[in-house]
Amino acid sequence: MAESASGSGRMQAPAPTGTPHPAPAPQDGAAPERHERHDRLGGEGGRGDGGARSHPEGIPAARGQAAAGQRHRPVADLVARAVARVMDPGVKEGPAPEPAPEPVRGTAVTEVPVHLPFLGQALPAPHPRRQPPAPPAAKPATAGRRVPRGDDGLREHRGPVLPGWCAVGIGALALTGCTAVLWRAGATPDVLAVAFGMPPRAYHGLPATSWPPLAFLGIVALLALGGLGRAKAGHAWVLTLFGRYRGTVRRTGLTWVSPLLLRRRVDVRLRHWRSEPMPAVDAGGLALRVVVQVVWQVKDTARATFAVADHTAYLAEQVESAMARVLSRLPADAFHEDAPTLRDAEAVGDALTRMVAAETEAVGIEVFSAQPTRIEYAPEVAEAMRRRRVAAIDAKHRDTVLSSVVDAVDDTVHRLTSRGIVELDDYERKALVKDLTVAFYTGRADQ
Repeated sequence: MAESASGSGRMQAPAPTGTPHPAPAPQDGAAPERHERHDRLGGEGGRGDGGARSHPEGIPAARGQAAAGQRHRPVADLVARAVARVMDPGVKEGPAPEPAPEPVRGTAVTEVPVHLPFLGQALPAPHPRRQPPAPPAAKPATAGRRVPRGDDGLREHRGPVLPGWCAVGIGALALTGCTAVLWRAGATPDVLAVAFGMPPRAYHGLPATSWPPLAFLGIVALLALGGLGRAKAGHAWVLTLFGRYRGTVRRTGLTWVSPLLLRRRVDVRLRHWRSEPMPAVDAGGLALRVVVQVVWQVKDTARATFAVADHTAYLAEQVESAMARVLSRLPADAFHEDAPTLRDAEAVGDALTRMVAAETEAVGIEVFSAQPTRIEYAPEVAEAMRRRRVAAIDAKHRDTVLSSVVDAVDDTVHRLTSRGIVELDDYERKALVKDLTVAFYTGRADQ
């Protein structure tokens, strides 16, 4: 049996229809009032329901209230259809769905999803999210010619060096100390002792106490005097110790470098190299002979010594390779058109200099200029190309002469007719032009 809402605050679902419900037991004086309210609700329910019989629990009266509340259904239906159109614009407006029955008072209520009242309509498709554009696929690396890169850890730095006079002073002091030890032991000749103003001493052998200072001073003198060297201007010393690079000495004059270090002399002066006639081809495949002059200097002695076996031979090979690449881009001559050719020594020299400088930077060489001094055809094609060049020059000369003759004839005829000196018809004009052209061209050809 369902408990009253005012008594316990909870409501239970009624038993199925047809199951008799026992009448609630009257309590105190509230029973008559409860039955009176029940009879009144039952009467209203009967009127609203068209004469339905009253139920002991007052369920027909609750249905009467639901029917009375259907007067407000048109507003709810309009709102529901408007929401449906907003959610899915493609759905056409149709008849309103059957309204859901109002839950009966005293029964359990279950939450219904919002889309279930619109069973005749399809669920709105979710709006597809715009995916961010995929990054462009990286192009596969293509193998090609690459400029050599030097070792970043191999760079020229200053090596250990001292002025030569320091080593000379230390060596002299060490030798003086050795002489004093020997004099005390009587090992020096009497003549030498007298020469330095010291009394001669008798020699009784070197005592054991004289050996340590004598050995120490001898080693100091050997190191001090053995490391002396004369550094020439325009040259540098590359120092190594057991195969490891220890620095570069660019100091000139008398210097001291540890005798334990191995020295290698490198020429750092500004130098030029003139090649022998080297074979090459132009853009048209014609064989050429080219002579190149290069002005260069060793900038990094460490890389020039250790990055390559022979930096001079490396430079010569790179010049020949770069020259072949540069000369193959342009023709040697353009006989009948105005186009860039290998005769433009300035442009060809600039391109060759940039290319050789980039190739030799890794070995510590700085290239200032790489200029082709002579570009000639190979002997096997030289005679044919000479005749072709003469023919092109002759054709260009004839074109120039003809242009000047035509201009002269036009100017002469225009002056004669504009000033009224002669009156010419078409036949006479053509004859005059012909005669003037032959006369002018013959005179120019004889010149």
